[in-house]
Amino acid sequence: MSDRRQDALDYHSQGRRGKIAVVPTKPASTQRDLSLAYSPGVAEPCREIAANPEEVFRYTARGNLVAVVSNGTAVLGLGDIGPLAAKPVMEGKAVLFKRFADIDVFDLEVASKNADDVIRFCELLEPTVGGINLEDIGAPECFYIEETLKERLDIPVFHDDQHGTAVISGAALLNAMEISGKKIDEITVVFSGAGAAAIATAEHYVSLGVRRENISMTDSKGVIRADRGNLDRYKGRFATTRDLHTLEEALRGADMFVGLSIAGAVTKEMVAGMADHPIVFALANPDPEILPEDVLAVRPDAMVATGRTDYPNQINNVLGFPFIFRGALDVRARAINDEMKMAATRALAELARRDVPESVEKAYGGERFRFGPEYLIPKPFDPRIMLWVAPAVAQAAMETGVARVQIDLDQYRAELDARLGRGREVMRDLMRRARKDPRRIVYPEGENDAIIRACALVLAEEVARPILLGRPDVIRRRAAELGVSIEGAELVDQWSEEARERYARDFFQRRQRKGVTMVQARARMHEPVFFGCMMVLAGDADGLLAGEDLYYPETIRPALETIGTAPGVRRVAGLYMMVLQQEVVFFADTTVNPDPDAATLADIALLSADFVRRLGIEPRVAMLSYSSFGSARGPASDKVARATAIVKERAPGLEVDGEMQADTALLDDFRMENYPFTSLRNRPNVLVFPNLDAANIAYKLMWRMGGAEAFGPILLGMAHPIHVLQRGSEAADVLNLTALAVVDAQEHAGRRG
Repeated sequence: MSDRRQDALDYHSQGRRGKIAVVPTKPASTQRDLSLAYSPGVAEPCREIAANPEEVFRYTARGNLVAVVSNGTAVLGLGDIGPLAAKPVMEGKAVLFKRFADIDVFDLEVASKNADDVIRFCELLEPTVGGINLEDIGAPECFYIEETLKERLDIPVFHDDQHGTAVISGAALLNAMEISGKKIDEITVVFSGAGAAAIATAEHYVSLGVRRENISMTDSKGVIRADRGNLDRYKGRFATTRDLHTLEEALRGADMFVGLSIAGAVTKEMVAGMADHPIVFALANPDPEILPEDVLAVRPDAMVATGRTDYPNQINNVLGFPFIFRGALDVRARAINDEMKMAATRALAELARRDVPESVEKAYGGERFRFGPEYLIPKPFDPRIMLWVAPAVAQAAMETGVARVQIDLDQYRAELDARLGRGREVMRDLMRRARKDPRRIVYPEGENDAIIRACALVLAEEVARPILLGRPDVIRRRAAELGVSIEGAELVDQWSEEARERYARDFFQRRQRKGVTMVQARARMHEPVFFGCMMVLAGDADGLLAGEDLYYPETIRPALETIGTAPGVRRVAGLYMMVLQQEVVFFADTTVNPDPDAATLADIALLSADFVRRLGIEPRVAMLSYSSFGSARGPASDKVARATAIVKERAPGLEVDGEMQADTALLDDFRMENYPFTSLRNRPNVLVFPNLDAANIAYKLMWRMGGAEAFGPILLGMAHPIHVLQRGSEAADVLNLTALAVVDAQEHAGRRG
């Protein structure tokens, strides 16, 4: 726990402080740029907006800008901590808006507990933003604030603490009704908790068809009854006249429980007394009112949801608010009304009933998802959610008259599909796949500080079972000095005589006819990379990562002498995954082959395409040169043309073409207009360079000057997973490559099986 706390503090404090920044979207590098961005050029859009206020959406960022507003009076799990302490949460909300829906955010913390102050602040803010997301404001003030703002403002206002849980759990409720065969207007529902989320969720359920008189709600004083005094008008909507006083009494015979209260509020005995096929949504965070295993122990016929990632049916607000705002902003909605929230609920419910694409299942480690008790709602990282929810919300806004503009929904879906590129999806998917089946990864440089820090991260993220080579006492001492926990890591002393002798004999058997003596074999086993590679070969580890403090050949040579290449592979190759804002592109060969001939270049292309396909991405390969389809003939361009022919012959189904210049490859319209015969119909995601000079220079320029994130090098063509770190890699880089190594090991095991 202390490690996790320090990780969180480091995450927020290291590098640029906080989690968000304002980034210009137009060039500002020349005098002309500045004259257009500011004076005198900026006067022109100002005049247009003054003449027609609606033009503000055309000439400014307002249409894609949301204000996250809080006074910090009800921060989840922390309570009334005030606006300053709430700021990290609001920045986090900004990250989610941007990450999931490409919406920009200003987080704005208000130093007042007075509801009218917050209202006035938001009123004055209206010209700046396209919508307002109220966050972590205590009840009952939050109800009054939202209701007033919805009456007074002409932009969408949404209190996610109220409506987020309502929208997402409502989708799960609809699907639970479908599975159980029960009718929504006949079920009885019990709420534990009577705060903003509980009341808003109960109201949403009423809109879905639950009868208000069939809902009972409890707070710290017990069941909210009509004969209780001093009820505010919000709780009063759910005051019951039934003879119920405690949560236990209310749950007896009930069809559904919704927990928005505290851990441990519900016992097994309470659940055991519920109706057939009970629905239990225990949503307290981080620990639910009752754990799913406890529910199922007494009621195996139950359908259970929580707010946690480690159980099926996670009720996660990120399934809702980014996409609700996306749809609202894109039709310039004046409000987020009940019909729009209902549209989001029904879209999520319907999506969960559809077949889950293989790419989604692969992103979750190959886990199978089928509509049923353990899959009531989509997974948070299902990329289809935006394509379903945002158009549904936009359509509801247009149909109910709150949209300023009408849009073509089919065209809108296509625009959404292109809006968020694969970018970080790939690394996140790798992490999730690794966590599903962690493999043993050996790190020969186990005494290195960066490796020890990375080991702590790997253990915390549960992506691998790390093995550190080195002197265990030294490793433990360094970990203590660094303040990190490596409990759970296997520490292997390579100086152990028994293991070293066993691996030396195995190595001698492999290399005895290649000039290696037994004396030399024993000497090799004193070198950590040789020792680690032999662990992989012997099955004592599933993969290896090295290179933190070694030059590239110092890792490659031992790997080739011990592990060797995969069957049918003549030469290994190096690949870098370059993550740009809107796409992921793979560069090869960046690290191994200085001047490959045509056959080797073809091997590199095929190895790269196979690896990319294993990531769940369909490869599209461009064979790069200084020439495009014979425009400048010479030995180098002819080599690339021959390599392309070999690739097409060996992999006729692969989308590949060349030789071509880089701009020809990347500009689809130019390529198709000038070279209509090309078999590369879409923008390539694998770029194969003619030699090591070109590839190495290109990826480093993209990395250091172009703003791309570089993941690699990824070593292709080995018989077992061996991957090489960049010298001086940071712990986070090692973590990323570890996840890749684990997925590689999973794939190797699958092929052997």
